[in-house]
Amino acid sequence: MFGYESILTIFGIFLIGVLIILFFTFIPIGLWVTAFFSGVRIKLTTLVGMRLRRVVPSRIVNPLIKATKAGLDLDIEEMEAHYLAGGNINTLVDALIAAQRANIPLIFERAAAIDLAGRNVLEAVQVSVNPKVIETPNISAVAQDGIEVIVKARVTVRANIDRLVGGAGEETIIARVGEGIVTTVGSSSSYKGVLEDPDNISKVVLNKGLDSGTAFEILSIDIADVDVARNIGAKLQADQAAADKKIAEAKASERRAMALAREQEMKAQVVEMRAKVVESESQVPLALSEALRSGKMGVMDYYNMKNIMADTDMRESISKIDEKKENNDTTKNN
Repeated sequence: MFGYESILTIFGIFLIGVLIILFFTFIPIGLWVTAFFSGVRIKLTTLVGMRLRRVVPSRIVNPLIKATKAGLDLDIEEMEAHYLAGGNINTLVDALIAAQRANIPLIFERAAAIDLAGRNVLEAVQVSVNPKVIETPNISAVAQDGIEVIVKARVTVRANIDRLVGGAGEETIIARVGEGIVTTVGSSSSYKGVLEDPDNISKVVLNKGLDSGTAFEILSIDIADVDVARNIGAKLQADQAAADKKIAEAKASERRAMALAREQEMKAQVVEMRAKVVESESQVPLALSEALRSGKMGVMDYYNMKNIMADTDMRESISKIDEKKENNDTTKNN
């Protein structure tokens, strides 16, 4: 069995081992050695301070080594501040190295501002060196003769480092180019002119200064495709004719309804007049009886009136028979 002194010795060795492990874990000696032999002079206290500020030292030191080897003189405190602000140190250093190789004037403060603005600073430098092509969607425009033209364009742009902060993006470029194409085609008297000289669209649109206030500089606008689509003018005329037809039909229906209403009103008036005639005729026998009773009319007068009425009815019947016979004779002759 181990003695008391042996147990203390083992415990002391174990404690020393734990302390050594914690020391090398908390203080990145290996990273400090790598930086030292890479030409980066950094204090161990600085690395310890990074640990205390919850900054991963390798994410600062490794990009700093890369920048130093590329000939850049960066301040480790500025890099740490950018890291704490949420920036991407590795991408930032790559962008600074790429800008230096391409002789693009880009300082750390400008690159940090671009990175914190949410833009990929390395991609911006690459686009500044190697321009990119933005392809617009199909843009519909109508010439003055009413023919619709579908245009697709390719816009070659180069990143403008000075306007990356606060400058508009690719969506604004596409929108402005589309607006310029619609305006240019709309000012053409015929779609044939657009088909014959599509390069004229590029020249007119390019001269409008569409890259103003954007993060890009437009180098060229090339018309990739021009297709003839619908006859918008004819369609609008057809739609107008259909609308006019519906309006005319509605007015005709209104007139028919008014005519029917007037006819119904006249029929009602005729019925009312007939009712009044019947009412008046019903008063005649009463008036005759009253005249006979009062002596204003004699019996012979009454019979003479009846004879006259009968004679009148007979004459009307004979005239109707003669008229019908004449109509039949006329029909046979025809």
